[in-house]
Amino acid sequence: MATMERTGAQPRFRNFAGLVPLLTGLFLVVIANTPISLLAGLVPSPLLGLVPIYFWCLVRPDLMTPIAVMAIGLAEDILSGGPPGVWTLAFVLTYALVARQRDSFAGLSGVAAVVGFAGAALFACVMAYLTVAALALLSPNGHLPPLLPIVSELAMTVLFYVPTALVVGWLHRRLVGASRGDI
Repeated sequence: MATMERTGAQPRFRNFAGLVPLLTGLFLVVIANTPISLLAGLVPSPLLGLVPIYFWCLVRPDLMTPIAVMAIGLAEDILSGGPPGVWTLAFVLTYALVARQRDSFAGLSGVAAVVGFAGAALFACVMAYLTVAALALLSPNGHLPPLLPIVSELAMTVLFYVPTALVVGWLHRRLVGASRGDI
């Protein structure tokens, strides 16, 4: 660390550490939407981009800003191929909910932490479904979208939460946590 301070590399590392939450979210969105399926497309891909939004909103809300959440949601919209703005809106509303209830969510550990994330993911999926339903009802056909795809996506998201949160936590400790007081 002293070497970094003497060489002047600290400000550059500080800027990189501040981008880790956004870059992690974007990377996970790309991973989740890569067109490779181990189960022949029988289950939808999880919303991996929601994990860093939830994690950093609780751990370092100064680094996961609403603009970063919008960028992650926009990437999810573009790469998932759905109606534009659906996941952006759902992610921003979920971020607002988690930020507002930060003390309640941050105090959870173990199974309760998974249940807390599941509640946030449920909220995101309900917001996305309601947005798509409103768009569908405004169309000439006027049919509600089926519930099974969004329920399956919610289940996959919660299933992949723990391994993804472990990776995000490791990144936090290795890249961001070291410069906690500097950012």
